[in-house]
Amino acid sequence: MPSKESWSGRKANRAAVHKSKPEGRQQDLLIAALGMKLGSQKSSVTIWQPLKLFAYSQLTSLVRRATLKENEQIPKYEKVHNFKVHTFRGPHWCEYCANFMWGLIAQGVKCADCGLNVHKQCSKMVPNDCKPDLKHVKKVYSCDLTTLVKAHITKRPMVVDMCIREIESREIMDPDEQLETLHEALKLLPPAHCETLRYLMAHLKRVTLHEKENLMNAENLGIVFGPTLMRSPELDAMAALNDIRYQRLVVELLIKNEDILF
Repeated sequence: MPSKESWSGRKANRAAVHKSKPEGRQQDLLIAALGMKLGSQKSSVTIWQPLKLFAYSQLTSLVRRATLKENEQIPKYEKVHNFKVHTFRGPHWCEYCANFMWGLIAQGVKCADCGLNVHKQCSKMVPNDCKPDLKHVKKVYSCDLTTLVKAHITKRPMVVDMCIREIESREIMDPDEQLETLHEALKLLPPAHCETLRYLMAHLKRVTLHEKENLMNAENLGIVFGPTLMRSPELDAMAALNDIRYQRLVVELLIKNEDILF
């Protein structure tokens, strides 16, 4: 007969075994949840898989948000196709109805902006979803505005931004900056030209002192002498006419500020 001590020892061992099974199952569930893998050695437990999945999800989310934000900045302009009658070489199928284009010449129409090929009758049913391609849109001027911005994926033509940026970097409004820029330009003149211009401006300034008698202020003198003094020899007559306003302003500034510019 087994002793009481042996029975109690067996019960304790059974309890320990039963107790270890739930703990082992919990460990298995934890490993499965974390995506861990047990190698040949039990100490080599890795948890890289769930970390990689988490990082990938975060990166995908950032890319998606950045793409959506970028798309929001570019307006969605609707554009009709610019279809032209076209003669296709070799067999062609309509990209709208997927049927064959019959004939030897002028089998269908082709969009000059995106390259879409369709039957002439199908062109009336194609939605206004033209996406111009730079392979087909190779000009800026005399080009449809919507076609241009969709081809370059911009809000407005880049040439407009470039021209306005260049003009605004030059049409200086601060009077002190204007005089400083004009002074720098005068220093580029040959000495003989600069001295002759200084002498003439000093004379014209003295003329303005008698404005009440001769009605010749700095503005009127600028109108008279501007086209003569400021005309570039490279410009033709029409181009010079466009610069008359600026020529007047420059001569007017030279007269009024003769004492500090030279």
